[in-house]
Amino acid sequence: MSVARRPLLTATAAGALLFALWFVPSANATDEGRATATEQERPAEGARLAETGGPNTTPYVIGGTGFLAVGAGFVALAMRRGGRAH
Repeated sequence: MSVARRPLLTATAAGALLFALWFVPSANATDEGRATATEQERPAEGARLAETGGPNTTPYVIGGTGFLAVGAGFVALAMRRGGRAH
């Protein structure tokens, strides 16, 4: 495959991915089309939601750091391989 075709293939793949994602339905938390709540469905006056504490972000931080490290490794590998080609 010609080196000149790689950017074209990359752009085509990115465009196809964006086009596919356009059809993914969005999750809207609206109350459209629903009849008004009856007295039994409404919370009592002064009712409050339970205090559950803050979200646990530890798995997201660990996962993000791992993906960042893998991405940095790929960039470093590409830089090393790119230097040998010239």
